[in-house]
Amino acid sequence: MCCIVSLFLLIGPRIALLAMWLFTDMISRAFPNFIIPLLGFIFLPFTTIFYAFAWGPGGTISIIGWGLVILGFIIDISSYGGGVYSKRRGSLGKL
Repeated sequence: MCCIVSLFLLIGPRIALLAMWLFTDMISRAFPNFIIPLLGFIFLPFTTIFYAFAWGPGGTISIIGWGLVILGFIIDISSYGGGVYSKRRGSLGKL
């Protein structure tokens, strides 16, 4: 199942998160309700996916897992920042 989720992750993080939510129990194990994953689906999809992957069977997250969550957060923030930077650079180039 992880291979299918990884394939979806290449297509788009929201599709991968939706597939994880529908076809696995990773999201329900990592989050106590549906509001936090729903907000993660809208605002921080990579962070939500990596948090669900990092959630251990004992209900804890290791140091490597927290590193993955931080990496997902950096990817999410850079994707938002990259869009703003390209818009700004594109408008300056037309002057």
